[in-house]
Amino acid sequence: METDYKQLDLQCETTSFSVLVSKKGVSSIRENSSQAWKKIDLSHNRKKHYILDGSETVPFLVDLGVQARDGKIIDKKRKKLGQINRFLEFVRDVLPELRERHKDGRPLRIIDFGCGKSYLTFAVYYYLKIMNGFEVQMTGLDLKKDVITHCRSLAEKYGYEGLHFSQGDIRSYEGEEQADLVITLHACDTATDFALAKAVGWGAKVILSVPCCQHELNRQIDCDLLKPLFQYGILKERFAALLTDALRGSLLEQHGYDVQILEFIDMEHTPKNLLIRAVKKEGAALKETKKRNEAAAEYETLCDAMDGHATLEKLLAEMKR
Repeated sequence: METDYKQLDLQCETTSFSVLVSKKGVSSIRENSSQAWKKIDLSHNRKKHYILDGSETVPFLVDLGVQARDGKIIDKKRKKLGQINRFLEFVRDVLPELRERHKDGRPLRIIDFGCGKSYLTFAVYYYLKIMNGFEVQMTGLDLKKDVITHCRSLAEKYGYEGLHFSQGDIRSYEGEEQADLVITLHACDTATDFALAKAVGWGAKVILSVPCCQHELNRQIDCDLLKPLFQYGILKERFAALLTDALRGSLLEQHGYDVQILEFIDMEHTPKNLLIRAVKKEGAALKETKKRNEAAAEYETLCDAMDGHATLEKLLAEMKR
C-alpha cells in the first residue's frame, strides 16, 4: 500500500474496511459494519443428476476404461461418460413407447448398428435390463472381428444373456424380422441410410441415429442460387450434411414417424453432434395420410431445387416394390 496502491477495500463476514493513502503518503483506515460481507445462497443451484453418475461401480464401465475398480471416473474418460449419459437420456425419453411394445411380456428387440467398442450398447442394455427391468434381446453389429470377440467375452463375463454381438456389414445384415429400437452411432455416409431403411422395414418403434460423414449429397447438389455458398468447399460440405439429415427426417415422416433432430453432445467434443430421433406414431388414418403427402411434396420440391437425392429414398422405394 505504501508504494503501489492508493486504496484497498476489504470485506469480512462481520464488517468491512477501507484503507486510503493520501498524496502525502498518509494512510487512514475506516471501518463500516453495515457493509459486512454477505454469504451467497446457492441453494437454488441444482446439481445435475446423471443416469450413470459414478456413485457405484459398473462392471462394463470398468472394463471399457471409463471407471476405475474403486469406482472413480477416469479423468480422460469424463467426456465419454457424459456422452453415454446424454444418449441414455434420449432412451429415457422414449421409455413410454418401449413399454408399450413390452407390455405383452415379449422381450424388447434392439439392434445397434456399428457398435464399435460398445460403450452405448452395454449402457443401453444395462439401463433397460438392470435399471428398469425390461426383458431385452439386443444385438450389436460391427465389421471388426477383434472388437466383436472382445464384446462377446464381456457380455458372457457379466451374465448378460440377452446381449449378443455379431460381425457383419449393415448393408447385408438380415438377422432380424422386426425390431423395437434401432440405434446407429456414427455409421459412415450411406451406412446410416441402410440402417434407417432396415429400421423402417422392421417397423421399429424408435430410431436413434447419429449420422456421420455425409458425403453423398456433397457430390450431387447443384443450385445456381447457392453458387456463392458452394464455391467454398467447407461451407458446401456442411450444408450438404445438414441437407442430408433434413431429407432423412422427411423420408421417415413420410413413413409414419414423428421426427426430431436434436443436439447430441456439445460441438466442443465433436462436430458430428446431431441425433435423429424418430418415433412411430399411430394416429387417425386421414390425418396421417395428409401429413405424409405434405412431407412427400416438400421433399420432392427440395430435391428438385438442390438436384440431389439421398440413398435412403432409393432404399425405401425398393421396399415398396
